[in-house]
Amino acid sequence: MLRNLQDLHGYAIRATDGMIGHVKDTYFDDHNWAVRYFVVETGSWLSSRKVLISLFAIGKPNWAERVLPVSITQEQVRGSPDIDTDKPVSRQHEMQYLDYYRLPYYWGGTGLWAGAAYPGAMLTGLGYEGSGSDYLLAQANNARAAKAAEERRQDENDPYLRSCNALLKYQIEATDGGIGHVKGLLVDEETWAVRYMVVETGSWWLGHQVLIAPQWIREVRWSDEAVVVSLTRQAVKAAPAYDPLLPLNREHETDLYRHHGRAGYWADEVRLQNPETHAVRSAAPGAIHKNT
Repeated sequence: MLRNLQDLHGYAIRATDGMIGHVKDTYFDDHNWAVRYFVVETGSWLSSRKVLISLFAIGKPNWAERVLPVSITQEQVRGSPDIDTDKPVSRQHEMQYLDYYRLPYYWGGTGLWAGAAYPGAMLTGLGYEGSGSDYLLAQANNARAAKAAEERRQDENDPYLRSCNALLKYQIEATDGGIGHVKGLLVDEETWAVRYMVVETGSWWLGHQVLIAPQWIREVRWSDEAVVVSLTRQAVKAAPAYDPLLPLNREHETDLYRHHGRAGYWADEVRLQNPETHAVRSAAPGAIHKNT
């Protein structure tokens, strides 16, 4: 099921020994367009400090009560590395965070989560309550060793994580003019992949919202707060209508991708789950130019 990230703002984060705080923002990986962390504003118990909570720690959400349980303690949060959540986060800072919690690196594989399709698949055999940390560390060692040399060569200030809140004001540019601005992000609640930007159209087509998939992005100009897509205005206008009040089903998604002449992202999911029998592969996400 797809959910609008903005609907998760205000959700309570509950540790194994008490409440941590409430969701204020989310960070997504600007290479694969997948949510990696919640930005949580802690309560008075930690002077309302903002902290990152990894998707690895999230248990089964209680959608009815707006609660996200996590497999960490308040004391772990208290001692976690300080990260300025008002700025993009570098890979070096992210590595420090994951090392502190003894979590695996999610990058370096063929899936959204290393070699897996969703975060829980990387933690197989660990149990939700945080047991098996030694096993988890061992599981991560291979990925760490393989990536260590590469990470040391990278600029420490090169940002990989971006604020979803900040993206909401970005302008969307088609090949023949502006479309509008980002109104929201729809994510897969299992994989936490960003499947669509919800775009509110500008004066050229007032009163409409349209869906733009990350696969259709030509480049992101971070310094200009602009996203350039490889679509025309007319193609966007003629696409199947999007109604934010109705659930988005696979039939509608299929029609949308077919309209734009693209293979759906679900083709890759089938291929990864059944590599020996499925050879269909969707178009890779458009190359994203990182201009910081």
